[in-house]
Amino acid sequence: MDDFFPYDFDWRFKGVWWPLGVRESDGVTLTDDRFIATFGRWRVDTSLSNISECSVTGPYRWWTSVGLRGSAADSGATFGTTPRGGVCVLFNEKIPRMIGLHDHRGLTVTVKDRQGLVDRLL
Repeated sequence: MDDFFPYDFDWRFKGVWWPLGVRESDGVTLTDDRFIATFGRWRVDTSLSNISECSVTGPYRWWTSVGLRGSAADSGATFGTTPRGGVCVLFNEKIPRMIGLHDHRGLTVTVKDRQGLVDRLL
């Protein structure tokens, strides 16, 4: 059975993520063997076996966490809808580049049920 984890939308920042096509139907879906995260036009689809670790993180500064973000420091990406917190998911094999110059070692997703996603992934 698939599990869906919708994003935690902070509507004050709608002007940042709404133009990217992000809607309430976006979030993280876990199937028996896949991790699928959607963020408007962007999508990450990788096997659950590609996940090396995950943890609840945050809160964040809004300008580093809301919208589609990339990090040169750790080659991570963010699908962010709120600065309240998220889940950082690290991969064994990098996922294809969505933003920036390099493929991504990790993805932070700002889902509502952060601990629930971590528990399901572990």
